[in-house]
Amino acid sequence: MTRIREASPGDVDALVRLNGMVQRLHARHRPDLFVDEPSEAGMAERFRGWLRDEASTLLVAESDEGDVVGYTFCRVERRKGSLNTLPATVVSMEHLAVDPGSARSGVGAALVEGVREVGRRAGCRRLVASVWEFNDAARPFYQAIGLRPMQVRMDQPL
Repeated sequence: MTRIREASPGDVDALVRLNGMVQRLHARHRPDLFVDEPSEAGMAERFRGWLRDEASTLLVAESDEGDVVGYTFCRVERRKGSLNTLPATVVSMEHLAVDPGSARSGVGAALVEGVREVGRRAGCRRLVASVWEFNDAARPFYQAIGLRPMQVRMDQPL
């Protein structure tokens, strides 16, 4: 049974390891945007900063053996309305990573449910997430758990 809990400073090494797997995927597909191997010390400090940030939440998935097998990072965003849009409070899922050995075992879905709960407690009405077009594993996963495309962002080298 996977247990979802808030991350702690003792989880930083596992978070850096899991983030590295996703980072390498991004760098492989978009080397024009992503570095291959960001500094582990820099990433560790980034995670420590997110742990201190009250608007951010880092959740980890822990296996029965106590190993961190996935994580998600989310933020509650209070968006002002404009002439064209309504004000909204949303929970934005910025990162989601699952160890390949735990893929397709419900870890990702449990982490997303944890993000939903963070959003509900904060009064959010929506969960938003971004996924890269090249991420053939993530797009069907997000759709299977109920997320739908909201906006398509396109780019072109100049």
